[in-house]
Amino acid sequence: MGTIDGLPPLREVIAAHGLVAKKQLGQNFLLDLNLTAKIARCAGDLSGADVLEVGPGPGGLTRGLLAEGARHVVAVEKDPRAIPALEEIAAVHPGRLTVLQGDALELDVAAHLKPPVKVVANLPYNVGTELLIRWLSPKVWPPFWESLTLMFQKEVAERIVARPGSDHYGRLALLAQWRAEPKIVMLLPPEAFTPAPKVHSAVVHLKRLEAPRYPCDFAVLQRVTAMAFNQRRKMLRSSLKGLGAGLEGMLDAAGIPPTARAEEISLEGFCALAREVGGRAAG
Repeated sequence: MGTIDGLPPLREVIAAHGLVAKKQLGQNFLLDLNLTAKIARCAGDLSGADVLEVGPGPGGLTRGLLAEGARHVVAVEKDPRAIPALEEIAAVHPGRLTVLQGDALELDVAAHLKPPVKVVANLPYNVGTELLIRWLSPKVWPPFWESLTLMFQKEVAERIVARPGSDHYGRLALLAQWRAEPKIVMLLPPEAFTPAPKVHSAVVHLKRLEAPRYPCDFAVLQRVTAMAFNQRRKMLRSSLKGLGAGLEGMLDAAGIPPTARAEEISLEGFCALAREVGGRAAG
């Protein structure tokens, strides 16, 4: 295809800068600029928003975000080899692209972003889930971001949107659905990437809720769900026995049968149990 911004095609950019994807960095590049623009559109109207992108690589999605009208893009890239290619994009879009070299798990990007903020990223596979959990569990809610539009391995995406009773249902689904409205908005085959991964991928869009869907203490919910899903095949009266005396009374008050298993309990049920556990501890 022709380019969307007058810059060279991505294959030429990769060749010019020696950007062979590194497995240890979880890199799989998207080279089709039509596709990257389509992913950018999954985030909705970008014209009045700052966008945080993690792992831009040679800048395919970055170029899509800018072409779709993002007010300002802050791109965080760990690989120093990619910085010159990203700076070439910045030169074509004066004042609209800030490139930060470093580890997204360590950098504080807030100073570079103005609300409303949308996060849009083809996340490196090796840090994607950890970044999502961090974005969903800040000390103060609502967070700095308005929405997350993120690429994951398809199996991870299915875990984020999973419902009770499914094999994919677990703590990631509970956290995502407690504080956001997640949905899979796009599927991509391995051949869409260079190099092609061994798995299919999916884009998940998460729109934040202004308050969690059901009230409860985050730390207590984390503790209860960790115990329940670490032994997900056991009945809750067994997997949660570490909560101490009065467990069956707390389960009953939350409307949960003690013979149920973790994968059978809804988000509302876990939040009710967390309130009972939290109330017992406070009492």
